[in-house]
Amino acid sequence: MPMQSPNSYILVINGKPEGPFSIEQLKGLGIKFDDFVKTPEMVDYKEAHEIVELREAFHFHKQSVIPQYFAGFDQRWLASALDWFFVSGVFILLAFITVIVVEDKAERLAIALSILALIPLTKIIYHIVMECSVKQATYGKQIIKIKVCDLEGNRISLGRSITRNLFKIFSLITVIGYLISFFNKKQQCLHDMMAETLVMKDRLF
Repeated sequence: MPMQSPNSYILVINGKPEGPFSIEQLKGLGIKFDDFVKTPEMVDYKEAHEIVELREAFHFHKQSVIPQYFAGFDQRWLASALDWFFVSGVFILLAFITVIVVEDKAERLAIALSILALIPLTKIIYHIVMECSVKQATYGKQIIKIKVCDLEGNRISLGRSITRNLFKIFSLITVIGYLISFFNKKQQCLHDMMAETLVMKDRLF
């Protein structure tokens, strides 16, 4: 079997993977923007227009890819638990340092509690910033391999991220805002519906 170079591609032809092909060979095959391709490093196939190198080589216009797979409640919960751990860990460490450094007992307690009280606000800001970033996900979501997007799978704006996370407070208070995700095909929570967002994953499993 020939060694595959990093810029070689497996191309799906008539439903069967063939190759690897170089970009020059793909040109000869007349590759189209919606043909499925895969490099040795890629876990799954993507349409040609989704890959930057192929867009530049063939002048494809990146199309909107409608999400097909959506994160379930269990994946969201696990990602959220990880994010609470990351954010809380930083503040707990700061509070611990305060307890060690500050000598006055009353002052030490006041400072430590003030630091811990910042956790919820910081977590909201953290979600707002990370979910509209290039990664479209907090560190917890990145570990679980899910991300936030609009209804067409695109990165959301800062404004939409703010809207989504403010409505998330209402979903949390009412609880039903999260339970709604069990009763719709796209597994949207109430805050997703209000902000017109999805939490997607790249693969079914």
